[in-house]
Amino acid sequence: MIDMHTHSIFSDGELIPSELVRRAVVKGYKAIGITDHVDFSNVEHVLENVKKAKYLEDELDIQVVVGVEITHVPPRKIAPLARKARELGAEIVVVHGETINEPVMPGTNAASVELEDIDILAHPGFITPEEAETARDNDVCLEITARNGHNRTNGHVARIGLEAGATLVVDTDAHSPDNLITRDFAKMVAMGAGLTERQANDVLDNSLRFLKS
Repeated sequence: MIDMHTHSIFSDGELIPSELVRRAVVKGYKAIGITDHVDFSNVEHVLENVKKAKYLEDELDIQVVVGVEITHVPPRKIAPLARKARELGAEIVVVHGETINEPVMPGTNAASVELEDIDILAHPGFITPEEAETARDNDVCLEITARNGHNRTNGHVARIGLEAGATLVVDTDAHSPDNLITRDFAKMVAMGAGLTERQANDVLDNSLRFLKS
């Protein structure tokens, strides 16, 4: 399992990084992205602290990827915040997409897929074919999510993403211990979105791009 979208106590998760990572190891994770919610008010604080979790790589058989999830930031401000996060050491940048579950500002998906600084557009809701094509062109991954609520549009995301040739990934958006999943469960999430077993395995393998050699 490679999961690039999880949260610790440095935003709204329940676990400190060490427990989050340890529980991920028990689930069979090979890599975990700790991507706490940020805007301009807390990005320095989050990255300064989450970067300290890299020490766990020396003790556990897992890669810890330090990142952020840009959340409810006005579309025009996503690009400068993504650049700032990179400058502060973010190894992965996720954007909180236009899920139907929250009042995300319209235009967030469109602004995010235009940016090469963005790695993953999380739970993008009713993403349009044009946005998915732009994501393909800029190598922004579209997320199929295991998160309850956000997952209501997984089928749409999978269909539009496949038709556009965009890269799909499966993540958990984990906030609590029981949100972490095995690779087998992640495959079921992908197949539940309408993918064949072969397509589901290919989508899970797309996350190999985030492993460090």
